[in-house]
Amino acid sequence: MLVLIPLAGAIAAGNVAVIKPSEVAPHTAELLQELIPKYLDQEFYKVYCGGIPETTSLLEQRFDYIFYTGNCQVGKIIHTAAAKHLTPVTLEMGGKCPVFIDQTADVEMVARRVLFGRLLNAGQSCIAPDYILCDKLTEQKFVSAAKKIIKEWYGENAKDSPCYGRIINERHFNRIIKLLEGAKIAIGGSHDINDLYIEPTIVTDVTPTHPLMQEEIFGPILPIFIVDNASSAIDFINKREKPLALYLFSTSKTTHALFLEYTSSGNMLINDTLMHFSCDTIPFGGVGNSGMGGYHGKYTFDTFSHPKGTIIKKLDKVGELINILRVPPYTDQKLNLINMFTMKLPPIPGLKHLSTLVVFSVGMFASLILNRGYNYWGAHKDA
Repeated sequence: MLVLIPLAGAIAAGNVAVIKPSEVAPHTAELLQELIPKYLDQEFYKVYCGGIPETTSLLEQRFDYIFYTGNCQVGKIIHTAAAKHLTPVTLEMGGKCPVFIDQTADVEMVARRVLFGRLLNAGQSCIAPDYILCDKLTEQKFVSAAKKIIKEWYGENAKDSPCYGRIINERHFNRIIKLLEGAKIAIGGSHDINDLYIEPTIVTDVTPTHPLMQEEIFGPILPIFIVDNASSAIDFINKREKPLALYLFSTSKTTHALFLEYTSSGNMLINDTLMHFSCDTIPFGGVGNSGMGGYHGKYTFDTFSHPKGTIIKKLDKVGELINILRVPPYTDQKLNLINMFTMKLPPIPGLKHLSTLVVFSVGMFASLILNRGYNYWGAHKDA
């Protein structure tokens, strides 16, 4: 889907495209390579599979636009390569998406919505909630609710549930498990590399310098960091890179306003997680370290389009009368007429375009008089 949504917008905007699926998901890449040629003209839409060498070769070419979804490190490489040709880019990256829960929220309801976002696809989503900010009492309520919800969703052992996912490969499995070193595990923590399984895990008593709080987790682990209030949460968020998404759980409109005004993120969702991704009437995208540009719905079409401003004028005598004002000799009289032309009159109720018509008519009349004056002066000068 992360490949096909931008592709649909590129096609709608009249572009040809090269599609480069991620080598990290080889089965998906193979499926795209098989299906796209069946339904799209291969002369205009090509699927290009491979790893770093193939991607490097692609980036040496001159494209009109590059759209990338992935991590920040590769995003910087793509941005650098695009800059050689001044090629514009959209970079959809990730980061650590924070969740703040205040005391006005129903914690059990919040736990369901946060865990949905964290555990979907075993946490392997760029907009998954990455960590929670809340006070100590809310933390206790959240952990208690989470235990019941995880059991309700996945049974006694999530490993046996057909509804629970696995980590994409061993490299990412090992990276995620390493993040748990020295962590205080409140829920879960078990894992099996042979099955690429990591149990739904909640970690408490984390510090700002713990590895879980330093890099995007991209797995089914959810750390909780204690803050006193909304202001403390905002300070904590603003000291870090700007996230792709920010999640706020509160019924207080004052708190809503605080986060909207004093934080910066690609998107913000109040009282839910992930669902903004499915809304095609708002742009989806990052800011700062989480990306640049946006897409979804018409915004995808706009991303792959260039709004070319165009004016077509007639070669007629009426237009040429007005042009007298813009050519030498320049006089105070011409300047006064130009000011009158460009003056904006307040709209007249019930007569939407009358003000514009009045200015245009006066300007045309003045230009006509001025033109006749110049013609008269020129004729007498020649005589």
